[in-house]
Amino acid sequence: MTPLHPQGKAIIFSAPSGSGKTTIVQALLREGMPLEFSISATSREPRGAEINGVDYYFLGINGFKQMIDADALLEWEEVYVDQFYGTLKSEIERIGNNGNAVMFDVDVYGGIELKRLLGDQALAVFILPPSVEELERRLRGRNTDPDKKIKLRLAKASEEIEQRDAFDTIIVNEDLDQAIADARAAIIEFLAK
Repeated sequence: MTPLHPQGKAIIFSAPSGSGKTTIVQALLREGMPLEFSISATSREPRGAEINGVDYYFLGINGFKQMIDADALLEWEEVYVDQFYGTLKSEIERIGNNGNAVMFDVDVYGGIELKRLLGDQALAVFILPPSVEELERRLRGRNTDPDKKIKLRLAKASEEIEQRDAFDTIIVNEDLDQAIADARAAIIEFLAK
């Protein structure tokens, strides 16, 4: 196997909500590659079985704004009104100290910003749903959001899909196993450089 050079590198996964990026990221993290997940910070409340410090750092609106004021975030975005997401600088330092590449699971604009900040040290991967209709089916199948929120997510998804060319690699998630295989191959090629 080709030796991998993970330290100082980052893998950025972005996609519209419901595209399957988190499922793909979790599958790749279980494979034993030298990757470590960067837990994002958010102002929103946990959904479903999400756990603070595992899925996200749930800071609340005031806590998130304090992190902005303290310059403790590498990047951040107000994705919806009063719903912030961002990357803590302390997460990047922690993972780098472990000798692993940083694995990001972020919204589309966060991914674009991370790629801008990290340049050639990052591989930016866009997970594309097979269609907007399939995306709606997936979002409704989650049973975590009311209809109004799903419609908001779908409108945002159309806008986000238009940004796909800002990414290094685009993977269509029509078949999950194939999408994971495609993502794995792109990561291995990047880390071997």
